[in-house]
Amino acid sequence: MKAPQRIVLVGHCGPDAAVLRSTLRRLVPGATVDRANDDGQVAASLPTADLLLVNRALDGDFEAADGVEMIRSLPPGGPITMLISNFPHAQESAVAAGAAPGFGKAEIGAQHTADRLAYALTLALSRGQGKPGAANEHR
Repeated sequence: MKAPQRIVLVGHCGPDAAVLRSTLRRLVPGATVDRANDDGQVAASLPTADLLLVNRALDGDFEAADGVEMIRSLPPGGPITMLISNFPHAQESAVAAGAAPGFGKAEIGAQHTADRLAYALTLALSRGQGKPGAANEHR
């Protein structure tokens, strides 16, 4: 039996976080869904998170200017990351920075969003993400 997965919502405002949390609870039953709205909370989540869902326009107290910069700044060996953005150019930049393919809030109910989440969480499980020292190809 696989362990429960931990997903961290990075830089999302309260209403967006509520929608994402509700969707994730439906798509990933048993997962723990937490929020991180500053650099300290992100750093504290890195050793145990399986997946970081990083908002393109960060809401909170972050050194990074945006979600793509945040993804670039994360240390290797951390959780899988996905960018949450409706903008294709931002998604391309995030993937180039090491993220798994993400999705936009406008696509939250689409099948390809569920498929992308499943892919990212499968990557995390296969690499033992959420455990210190786990490898990370998609940051």
